[in-house]
Amino acid sequence: MARTTTTASTPAGEKTGSGRTGEQTASDLAFYSRAMKAPALLDAAERLAERARNESWTHAEFLVACLQREVAARESHGGEARVRSARFPAIKTIEELDATHLRGMTREQLAHLGTLDFITGKENAIFLGPPGTGKTHLAIGLAVRACQAGHRVAFATAAEWVDRLAAAHHTGRLQTELVKLSRYPLIVVDEVGYIPFEAEAANLFFQLISNRYERASVIVTSNKPSGRWGEVFGDETVAAAMIDRLVHHAEVHSLKGDSYRMRGRGRQLGRVPTATTETD
Repeated sequence: MARTTTTASTPAGEKTGSGRTGEQTASDLAFYSRAMKAPALLDAAERLAERARNESWTHAEFLVACLQREVAARESHGGEARVRSARFPAIKTIEELDATHLRGMTREQLAHLGTLDFITGKENAIFLGPPGTGKTHLAIGLAVRACQAGHRVAFATAAEWVDRLAAAHHTGRLQTELVKLSRYPLIVVDEVGYIPFEAEAANLFFQLISNRYERASVIVTSNKPSGRWGEVFGDETVAAAMIDRLVHHAEVHSLKGDSYRMRGRGRQLGRVPTATTETD
């Protein structure tokens, strides 16, 4: 790898205490930063060196500051990669959520979810309620924050998860796929209840949930209360066993209210339909 010269805080011809010129030091810094694949360290080094001289930092303090910049940059880039890999249908954040419209959850509860403690505890988060009440936004916002915090995340609708598991099952790779998914600290299952499942699909979905029980976290959104999931899965026994595993270690929130997407369109449509949340 060829070495190139960059601007140094020490004048090019002036020697440092080690007898090296600023030009030599800058050249070596550029070379070793590229060798270590640490571009953020290179970008910050000159600025931090100036601050270190002005504030009389020790060598160790200067080194720590340089390394902090590189680690922060890598975490930021890693978060962006994890967000892309999660395959969200759109990027939404918790900060963008209109908390005044979020009925059925307090600001304190939202802030608690935002700490991601439920992922650390291998617990679940379940959002129930009519369409348009913020369930998917909540799920994506928390999952994006999880990506930024260093967690791998996978997002799909319930129907997409079933299709993925069915494809693995039909090619003899179901257990391999389940093991692969178990390495994700968080998966999001969106839109449970919109499409009823056949018996095989219900069984595959149960295996997904059972495999993650007390091992990793799941966020689930559904337009139906859990008491009616038997209709979705076509089997009350399977639904009960699945719900038991999901809610054993979970925060369950039932959201209420009119559709967020319908706000401001009531005059055009003549009215804004009032959605009611069914109870278990």
